[in-house]
Amino acid sequence: MAARATGTRAPMALPDGPNQRWSLDFVADALSWGRRFRILCIVDDFTREALALVVDTSIGGRRMARELDGLIARRGKPATIVSDNGTEMTSRAMLEWTNRTGVDWHYIAPGEPQQNGSRRELQRQAARRVSERGGLRQPG
Repeated sequence: MAARATGTRAPMALPDGPNQRWSLDFVADALSWGRRFRILCIVDDFTREALALVVDTSIGGRRMARELDGLIARRGKPATIVSDNGTEMTSRAMLEWTNRTGVDWHYIAPGEPQQNGSRRELQRQAARRVSERGGLRQPG
């Protein structure tokens, strides 16, 4: 049986400064010609700043770990990360990442809101940015 990240599910204190708590979540959408994509959204829960919007057709645990490492190199390490318990978030790659970095991981209950703002609006903005930058090009 494969090891899975377990994290905590205890009540969380509200952050009172930057880098205390980041939230991670995925949103998904499709471009006009049907190409599906996902966006890994990383938000600082105190500043409400979108720290990263990683757009691709597939984003697994290893990719998440690399993106978090890069973000930490630029911004510093958070005390806690909050996410749902999706397969990418609980993967072996993320378990190894949390063990290596010492960042506390907290899982929210399914359906519990974790980030401020409208997910749908974020999807629209990200889809527009992807199209404008020429990413995920229409087959032709």
